[in-house]
Amino acid sequence: MGRLTADPELRQTQSGIASCRFIVAANRKYKNEQTGEYDADFITCVAWRQTAEFISRYFSKGKMIALEGTLRTGSYQDRNHDDVTHYTTDVMVDNVEFCGDKGGSNSGQAPAAQTQQKSAQSVVNAAAAAGVQTSQDYDLSEFEEIISDGDVPF
Repeated sequence: MGRLTADPELRQTQSGIASCRFIVAANRKYKNEQTGEYDADFITCVAWRQTAEFISRYFSKGKMIALEGTLRTGSYQDRNHDDVTHYTTDVMVDNVEFCGDKGGSNSGQAPAAQTQQKSAQSVVNAAAAAGVQTSQDYDLSEFEEIISDGDVPF
């Protein structure tokens, strides 16, 4: 989970398959002792097909994203120096989820329940149309929906 460092760019292979490469800045769990700030890791991610189209359509620079995928390693020769090999590690994205607004743009205020439900439903519909797995694909009948923080029992 982290924030996108730039707008994802949708590309297509010569055979028409959609792909999207982007970088996620993920904060580490502990603060740096010298600076008192959280250090971040910058993780290169690659998505394909419907997942790539979904990400490029609904995510932009600074947006929080949660993703699940597998690590892939690779290497390539430097163009300018034949004796230099560069090694890469990328996350091949399988699933993505929304996590919140950029920088808390709502200033901590929850939107009206009706607007929130309509917005959430439109996102779920878009995800389903793109073939992305969402929480709607699971049986959530045992859980109660809590609309605001005021209803949290702890």
